[in-house]
Amino acid sequence: MSSPLTWWRSFLALPNDHPGKIIGMAFTVAAIASFFVSLTAVTLQPLRDANRERASKAGMLTIIEQLGVKAPEARFVELSSGKYVKKDSGIWRQVPPSRDPARIGQLEDVATVYEVRNGEALSLVILPVRGKGYKSTLKGFLALEGDINTVAAVKFHDHDETPGFGAKIENDSWTERWQGREVADNNGTIRIEVVKGRAKGIHEVDGISGATRTGGGISKLMRFWLGPDGYGPYLDRLRRGDAS
Repeated sequence: MSSPLTWWRSFLALPNDHPGKIIGMAFTVAAIASFFVSLTAVTLQPLRDANRERASKAGMLTIIEQLGVKAPEARFVELSSGKYVKKDSGIWRQVPPSRDPARIGQLEDVATVYEVRNGEALSLVILPVRGKGYKSTLKGFLALEGDINTVAAVKFHDHDETPGFGAKIENDSWTERWQGREVADNNGTIRIEVVKGRAKGIHEVDGISGATRTGGGISKLMRFWLGPDGYGPYLDRLRRGDAS
């Protein structure tokens, strides 16, 4: 039986225009390239995760500094009931496409929220949010005032939207337009929306020129997380004063 080395030498000895050699070399180059791409991805994953964690903490810190509030308290919340729990269950479930306007695919059973209280009175709640924009998954924070309806701040810390267009969601000049907006109407219906052009109402936020699809994604993710499949049950309990 020929050894692999003998086979390899015979393969290399074939004429360069031999169909078998052309196909074999193409396969070999593709396999080597794939190996190194995979190796790089695996090697760099911890670094990417660490960078995302730092970006998330920086986003939270930006909101705290912007609003001049004390460090919030992290609480675990069971999304389906809105009740506080002692720890993260680590359980995730698939979200049916018909109920997934944010296109997140999977939803955790227990989420971490952040509260600022003055004594027993809630003054601020900060909610992690995520969902598909135009080119990427957007991750950020939505801060609501103690009335659980007025936007105090918005900050996106992780995305890969188009530079110069969708990437402007990071800019203070745009995120500041969220302050004072109301997420729901008097009937409790979620109305918050990034519109095309200039905002005309209390539930609207100015769109970004050239980033209509990014803005549409933000509208959908905000409505999902504020709705019954997201933080809705928790926010309802806060409004009633019985989230304990």
